[in-house]
Parts: sequence; structure tokens; C-alpha cells
Amino acid sequence: MTRSTALLAALLALATMAGAAETDAVVQAWPARKPVRDAALEAKVEAALKNLTLRQKIGQMTQPEIRAITPEQVREYAIGTILNGGGGWPGQDRAATPAQWRELSEKFQAAALQATPGIPLIWGTDAVHGHNNVRGATLFPHNIALGATRDADLVRDIGRATARAIRASGLHWAFSPTLAVVQDVRWGRTYESFGVDPALVKRLGQASVEGLQDGMKEGRGVLATAKHYVGDGGTRRGIDQGVTQASPADLANVHGAGYLGALDAGVLTVMTSFSSWTDSAGYVEHGKMHGNAVLMTGVLKDRLAFDGLIVSDWDGVGQVPGCTPEDCPAAINAGIDVVMVPFKWKDFFNNTVRAVEQGKIPMARIDDAVRRILRVKFSIGMQTPVPATVEAMQAPELARRAVRESLVLLKNKPGLLPLKGTARVLVVGAAADSLAHQSGGWSVTWQGRDTSNVDYPQGTSLLAALRQRLGAAQVTFDADGSKSDPKNFDAVVAVLAETPYAEGEGDARITENLRFSRRHPKDAEVLQRVAGRGKPVVTLLYSGRPLYVNDLANKSDAFIAAWQPGTEGAGLVDVLVEPTAGKAWPGFTGRLSFPWPAGPCQFSSHEARSWWPVGGGLSGKETQANTKALPEPADPAPICPL
Repeated sequence: MTRSTALLAALLALATMAGAAETDAVVQAWPARKPVRDAALEAKVEAALKNLTLRQKIGQMTQPEIRAITPEQVREYAIGTILNGGGGWPGQDRAATPAQWRELSEKFQAAALQATPGIPLIWGTDAVHGHNNVRGATLFPHNIALGATRDADLVRDIGRATARAIRASGLHWAFSPTLAVVQDVRWGRTYESFGVDPALVKRLGQASVEGLQDGMKEGRGVLATAKHYVGDGGTRRGIDQGVTQASPADLANVHGAGYLGALDAGVLTVMTSFSSWTDSAGYVEHGKMHGNAVLMTGVLKDRLAFDGLIVSDWDGVGQVPGCTPEDCPAAINAGIDVVMVPFKWKDFFNNTVRAVEQGKIPMARIDDAVRRILRVKFSIGMQTPVPATVEAMQAPELARRAVRESLVLLKNKPGLLPLKGTARVLVVGAAADSLAHQSGGWSVTWQGRDTSNVDYPQGTSLLAALRQRLGAAQVTFDADGSKSDPKNFDAVVAVLAETPYAEGEGDARITENLRFSRRHPKDAEVLQRVAGRGKPVVTLLYSGRPLYVNDLANKSDAFIAAWQPGTEGAGLVDVLVEPTAGKAWPGFTGRLSFPWPAGPCQFSSHEARSWWPVGGGLSGKETQANTKALPEPADPAPICPL
């Protein structure tokens, strides 16, 4: 052996040792758990597994979107799971009824059982704040609002109601809850997070899983999904699908907290994150989570003893180096069991069969994946007692309570709230009568903004709820505030709102600030028209994250973070207007689960100079005024530093 060869061998040995040490540090950061298995279930799984051909096994691992597959193709390819994305409906009819959803589900199910007798098909859907893809279903406040309630029992009940709605349409699997612990609120999915406190995310995430999966074997509950594993909310600068820089300890203790709670609740499916991870302690780039064997297999499956299935995100395997969405042995070898390949699923199927035949994917890995899929399928009752009706998808009183308890009062003039039941009120802001703005993203469609009130026949806007409570003659709606004089009313209610958004399109880009007035100038102009005109102004902000609003708060006598409350506007009125005789006013009980910024470039979830800290909020019953003017920047639209 030459000196150079010996040196190379020594360097390779050191690199191998360093890699092993890094892997060990990552795995050891998580608490060890022991598997708990049901012998009868395992025997059923093994009996089914041994009767499947390779093609049938790959069919079980393939997840197409309903727009790209027919029941006949499910039978031909032995497909084991399908999904509908946001904006995917039976026959591409967004008005499809629960009965039509169930009819399609039953056709897919019958085809699957013909292909693999005794092995059912499961259908997944993004039910992130109720069964939000189906017209007529109650939409609850998003998770950021539920985090403000801090009420695990409420979250658990919402999970049960959501599961009932999903079952009414013949589906079996909810791609929720999101367990992100958001570090930078520029991320467009901030509203899917319960908050910045890992303990709160763990507690509410566990409750959500418990609610969704309650009664699953009896056909009432559905499969929950812990997502997006892991670190999706920690990406640098809040960039969707970006890079999370964290030590192994922080990855486990901060970003992983919710998964421990979900496992305690018996979660059966986990969705992999689009994001990447870089070990900030060891300065090691681990790359895309979809290809991370250490975290998916070493940590989740081995260390945490997760026996359920890991599902990829939408075409997510295509982001793994050397892969395309329809051809990625590396992701399967890393630990993904079900591959969400919505439209190019035939190519994926054929390529994966070929990869196994060529030895690129071990047969043992395929058997492990299918074993996990069968374990999940045999744990859920496919027959359901839930009727296929619109009524079964609705829980208005529960949603109304969630709205009421999630509102956070940030500013208040003593004695202003609640408004009298006889008050004459001027309502301004187009969002006051927009159920799209009231519901936000993931509402009927993916981004949620290409909808109108017609798409929410079950919903009640704030304007409609005020008219129901005060009487139509007492409420005047002037969308832009230009036609009515506030002096003719007892109070003005102004509704400002972010345009609905979902992942990717909801990100605040690098150097952008979070000043609401800059992002939505027309809403700011509406408030300017009615402020300081002799009558008190109560402002509600519909938003998916905390925003810089000092200028708007300074023009308001009361300012309320209303988040994205969903379809039950009556919950807003429950707190805005005094109750009927004999009932006590609840006041504002919501408390921030994120800090509220004091400056337009404050994005961090750990901002120390915030207007309000985590846990902040008023009750509305204070006797001391909270009306001191907030500082406003000399530059109203600063370019934020990188």
C-alpha cells in the first residue's frame, strides 16, 4: 500500500466514524420508546402480505389524486390509497354533495377489493380546519386561533366533529394536524401551527389526534396524520420548503415535541416535510427530509417505535437529489411507505416495480412498507354509521364557541365593549361580508381565495351575524366607508383582512415587511375614512399570523386579532355585542400563542421587543384605558434586512 493510498484509507475511515457519530447524536437526541403490537393484528397482516404479488405491493404504496385515476385503474393496478388535493372534487364539481363523494368512494372501494380481496382502499384529504374541501361542512378557526384558546378539550371535540364530517363523505384519512413550531412568521403556513411553545403544540396536537381517531374502529373516527415531519416550521426566513438550521437537540425537543404527543395519542400516519435540515451543531447538511433515512427510519421507526406508515407530500420525492416525482428509489429506501404521486402515478408504479426487480430497492423494504400500510388499514373500521348528509358535516355551535374563545383583544377603551344590544352600527371593510376572507386558505379550494359566499351555504359572515343580533335596520354596511357618516351611528365596526393564501403563495418574501397597511392599502384607507370622526371604532383583523398594525391600532378604540375564524360569524358577535338579558358577557378569553410585533421587520417567534408577548391579551373588562399611541416608523415601508 502506498503512502497516498494509506492516507486515503485513513481519511475514509475517519469520515465513516464521523458520520456514525453524527447519526448516533441525531438518534440519541430523541427519547427511546418500545413498540406495542397486537398479536392478532400482526398475524392478519402477515397472512395478507404473503398473498400479494410485487405489482400488488407497489400498488399499495402508490397514491394518485382522484382527478388522475378511475375505479377501473384502481382495480388494474391494485392501488391501495388515493387522495383529493385542495380543489379536487368528484367530477370536478365543487358543489358535490356528501352523497356524491360517498358514491365515488364506494366505487373506488369496490374496485380495490376486487383487486386485493380483504384489503380496503383508504382515501386521504387535507381536512385542516374541518372537512374544508366539501361544500356545506362547518369550517373551524385555523390552528393559530385554537392555540389562542389553549383548550385541549375544545381541540379534541373539533377533531371528533371533523372526523364525522369526513366519514359522512365516505373518506377515511385526514392529513392533519400540522405540528409545526413556527420560528419565523413570514412562513405562509404559520396559521396551521398552534403556536411557538413546543409544550402547547404537543398538548393540542395530541388532543387533535385523539379527537380525529376516536371511534376509528367503529367507523366514526378517521386516520390522523402528524405533519410535516420534521422541522417544517423552522425554516430560515420562513421560506416554505426551505432549510431548518437546528441542533439535534432542538430538532427533537422543539420541532419534534408535537410528534411525541401524537405518538402518545396513537397516531398511525406521519407525513414527511418538504423542508431540509442542517445540523447547526455539527455543521452537517442532511438535505431533503424526503430522503432522510436517519430521521425517518433511524429516529421515527426505530428509536420512537412508530409502527404506522410514512406518507410523502405532494410529489415531494422528486426533490430528493437524483430523483423525479415518478422515480425515486432513494426516498423509499430512506423510509417512505406511501408515495403521494398525484398525476404521474403510472410512471411511478412501473419505475418502482423495475427498481425492485433490478435490486435498487430491497424486497425487504417493500415488505416493510406494505406491512405498515396493512397494519394501518386493518386498524380502521371501513363501515360507518355516519349518514351521507350535509347535516352530518356541520357542528355550528362548536365552531361558534371556538371562534368566541379564540379572539384576542389587543387594545380597548374601557366601557366600549360589549356594544349595546340596541346600538346602531356602521360596518366597513369588504371582508365583513366575505366568508372567503373569514375562512382563509384551505377553504373549498387550496389557496382559498377563488371562492365566494355561494361556496359557503352553511356560513354566516360577521355582517350577517350582526344583522341577526341587532336587527337589519340597526346595521349599515358601507364596504369602503365612503358613503356613510360615522356620526350617525353609535359605533363603527371595521373589518380588515389578509387575502386568503396557503403554502408557498402565502410566504412573505425576503426583505418584505409585515406592515398590514403596505400589504393591503385599500383596507387601511377604509379605516382612515372612518377613524377620528366622532364615534368609537372597533377593528377586527382577519389574519393567518401576527402582523405589524401600530398605525391601524392608533386609529382604533378597540383592536381585535380575530385570526381566520371560519364559517361561524356569530362567534364574533357573541363577544362584540352584549348578550341577551340574563346571560353574562364572556369577555375576551383568547391569549396570544405567538408574540405580536411592535415593528414591521419583527418576524421571529421569540421577539423580545414585541407589542404583546406570548400569553398577551385583554379581557375587555379592564377599567384602565389601554389607548396610548403606539410608535410608528419614520419609513412606512422599510426594506427589511436579510
